[in-house]
Amino acid sequence: MPDRLSALDASFLYLEDPVTPMHVGGVAVFRRPRSGFSYAQLVTLVEQRLALVPRYRQKVVGVPGHLARPVWVDDPDFDVAYHVRRSALPRPGSDEQLFDLVGRLLARPLDQNRPLWEMYLVEGLAGGHVALVTKTHQALVDGVRTIDFGQVILDAAPQAPEEHAEEPWLPRREPGGPRLLLDAVFETVRRPRELVENVRSAVTDAVATTQKVAGAVETLVSAIGIAARPAPSGPLNATVGKARLFAVARARLADLRGVRAVHGGTVNDVILTVVAGALRSWLLSRGEQITSSTVVRALVPLAVRDEVGDGTVPGMLGNQVTAQLVDLPVGEPNPFVRLHHVSHALRAHNDSVRSVAASALLRVGGFAPPTLHSLGARAAASFSQRIFNLVVTNVPGPQIPLYAGTARMTEMFPVMPLNKHQALAIGVTSYDGGVYFGLTGDRSAMSDVDVLARMLEESVEELLTTARA
Repeated sequence: MPDRLSALDASFLYLEDPVTPMHVGGVAVFRRPRSGFSYAQLVTLVEQRLALVPRYRQKVVGVPGHLARPVWVDDPDFDVAYHVRRSALPRPGSDEQLFDLVGRLLARPLDQNRPLWEMYLVEGLAGGHVALVTKTHQALVDGVRTIDFGQVILDAAPQAPEEHAEEPWLPRREPGGPRLLLDAVFETVRRPRELVENVRSAVTDAVATTQKVAGAVETLVSAIGIAARPAPSGPLNATVGKARLFAVARARLADLRGVRAVHGGTVNDVILTVVAGALRSWLLSRGEQITSSTVVRALVPLAVRDEVGDGTVPGMLGNQVTAQLVDLPVGEPNPFVRLHHVSHALRAHNDSVRSVAASALLRVGGFAPPTLHSLGARAAASFSQRIFNLVVTNVPGPQIPLYAGTARMTEMFPVMPLNKHQALAIGVTSYDGGVYFGLTGDRSAMSDVDVLARMLEESVEELLTTARA
């Protein structure tokens, strides 16, 4: 019997429309080795690793009459060349050209008639670099049965492409409509309540499914200490269009740890304080009125421990991600007072749940941040969008160099999706001594997202200058 999508996975398919594609992604920059890193080598590497994540050869098939949720089936027409694509910038390609391309790729929804992922090799970057841009649907990565492909394509040491031929992949026969109906009836006999829910979801589209998924939101909001009141109004909450912009900022992990050493808290506290300082400068640059009590509410997904394990077993992350609503004190002019406010807000949450420490996440096999960013986006999508202004995900990564084949990764920027009425999302990942911010903005409402990116770096410098003084 084919695997059936969970209610949450199905909701991401039902909710998707041309304005809000439900995929996450990443931009990884590599130093091309002397031996080269060609498109053919990338395809070979992907083909060799696909066996580790069978879901990436499967597509979603609906059940006639919507009597049950869709199922995952092998795609008999799977073509790796369709999913692994090639692009190039006019030499020497700049960061601005690369990230403009990323914004355009983000805006295009994935084809739901094929496996729900794409990867682009972007050549022509200055300094002999190449980039990998990935897109993965939120219905695909659940952190248990399926992890992000970036977690299996990267190694801790250079790996020359294997020359021996891989065993041919033989897809299982795709079930026809009668078989899907019989399976649905069999499951209905075991769980009759699901028939009513599935028929209702066919009539009301995503509403019935997502209501069940988001049913615990009020309880969760109450548990984390912020009443379910609307988020503060402002330019971050706007009706988004189809077009996207992408911008980045960079910092050094040692600098953020230095600020933490002087004033306490965690590196996560420092990063959120950096975001608060940048948002303050950005709002002032737009002429927004700010008082001492002005806040911007961020939804901050956090990995937590479950009943079985602590998420440190390679390949078994678990999908335990909760979310904290944090009021970022953008009205506070003193950067260290902002830091203490943020630390206090997060400390209450960390004391009430079994959060996974950064050291535990770093022991997860492979490059876990893409998977955890995806789980963070899933958690955010389950919330009512009216109770927060933006999503900020921060996932620590390994502090050693990683390689795709023989190409060394030098930078990695998360790419987060936008919700329907939120014009900005920020993903943060640390890797090999650096901290990398990826900002996704609506092209109309956040036309100055690159300005905010520069202000993030200025906010880091403000904290450093004050700490040294």
